Amino acid sequence: MISLCMDSAYKHLVLGIYKDKELVKGIAFECFKKQSETLFVELNQLLEETGYDYKDIDEVIITQGPGSYTGIRIAMTVAKVLCTQMKKKLSCISTMQLYAGMETGNVILDARSKRAYVAHVENGQIVGETKILEVSELEDFLVNNPGTLFGDGYLVNQEAKLANFLENFIQVPSKEVTNIHALVPEYLKESEAYKA
Repeated sequence: MISLCMDSAYKHLVLGIYKDKELVKGIAFECFKKQSETLFVELNQLLEETGYDYKDIDEVIITQGPGSYTGIRIAMTVAKVLCTQMKKKLSCISTMQLYAGMETGNVILDARSKRAYVAHVENGQIVGETKILEVSELEDFLVNNPGTLFGDGYLVNQEAKLANFLENFIQVPSKEVTNIHALVPEYLKESEAYKA
């Protein structure tokens, strides 16, 4: 099975092509607010380098959020079009799963306006819920949820572990989308706040 994984939800662009869950080739680099102009260029290059074509893809896995208002929609729109037109399987993971992978840890991502998205992840699954906290509440969250820190450690003056996006993408459990047309991003806050 050939899987295409795509993430543009936050600061990075992550694209990976996998055969039977083994990475064939992928890229992951910081590309904040430039994912829309970069995604197709990088994806076409990946396909060319691997010798695959769009028709060879059996499934697409994307992040559903949380993250940037526009960022989430880039990979999601591309995936919805590809899967609808080619009748391929579409699955989603959370941005928080992508950062933590199969480790036990906490993901903190800057949601701006002195707020952050937070989630505690164990064995690839979010424990509890993903939520938004004020930056002043983050220390308490970390004390109550022991584990490795991923994401924006600068919000709590700590160094965060670098995520292995390409490995995490294919390892964490994904959820198949039964109605592609009904799939919507997981924003967690009013869209106006993303546009600032």
